[in-house]
Amino acid sequence: MSKKFQFEEQHENLLNKLNELKNISASTGFNLDKEIKLLEAKIERLKEERYSNLSPWEKVVLSRQVDRPSCRQYIEEIFTDFVELHGDRTFGDDKAIIGGIAFFEGIPVTVVGHQKGKNTKENIERNFGMPHPEGFRKAKRLFLQAEKFRRPVITFIDTPGAYPGVGAEERGQAWAIAENLMLLSGLKVPIISIVIGEGGSGGALALAVGDKLFMLSNSVFSVASPEASASILWKSLDEVEKMAGALKLTADDLKAFGIIDDIIPEPVGGANQDLEETADIMKKCIREALEELLSLTSEELVKRRYERLRKMTVLKF
Repeated sequence: MSKKFQFEEQHENLLNKLNELKNISASTGFNLDKEIKLLEAKIERLKEERYSNLSPWEKVVLSRQVDRPSCRQYIEEIFTDFVELHGDRTFGDDKAIIGGIAFFEGIPVTVVGHQKGKNTKENIERNFGMPHPEGFRKAKRLFLQAEKFRRPVITFIDTPGAYPGVGAEERGQAWAIAENLMLLSGLKVPIISIVIGEGGSGGALALAVGDKLFMLSNSVFSVASPEASASILWKSLDEVEKMAGALKLTADDLKAFGIIDDIIPEPVGGANQDLEETADIMKKCIREALEELLSLTSEELVKRRYERLRKMTVLKF
């Protein structure tokens, strides 16, 4: 795996020294246990300190890493008996969005999420997680099906944004997103959304309107990417790190603003360091949210969702 940050070079150097000590101890028979333990503790301490103080831009970089767990990986860890459903019944099957039915601890649910690839071939197939209109319409079809059969909806968000190509515009990209926003705001079943990587613009919003919104601690959620914002406002990418801070796109920022309900902590170094641990914490959040939301009537759900969304537009000075 390529290094993401400059401080990882120092971390790698320390790991090399640690391996050298272990090799010397093994080949010579010298007892270097004390030195090895001290160096291991130092490595762990430095790693924890640095990853707990990532800048907004560093979190953007981390959220985009190809080795970060994908929607499908979380589905496999969290749910059972997942059956993927394909197509929008209008144009085609967009592989940038996957969805289907599954069980969460015995409860039948509908699961929908953005899916990126793990290599160049997969990313081309998945369009780098950027949905076309048919992807959003596939999601809409699954949302309506969930409402019909009274299944809670759980969505996973990880996209740079909706695909901006000519074909997508010709097939009604903005319309498809708007239809999802309208549908989700009044859907009569519980909706739980989790940002697992990038939450980019309308492409993310189309799956993010619901009763509960969570973010992994190293994920981001923004109206536009730092690069796009810097290009629009300053006509340059030189200030992209500054723009990342100005956009207030981190989980901590959005929790402070009341946009998200809670932050799901990741292992030191990111969710890819321990998928099972991250999924277990995510399970707990989903379980608690479902216990709360399933106790409400459909009318109470929609009313509370409306009030939640309206609060996001209120500014206090």
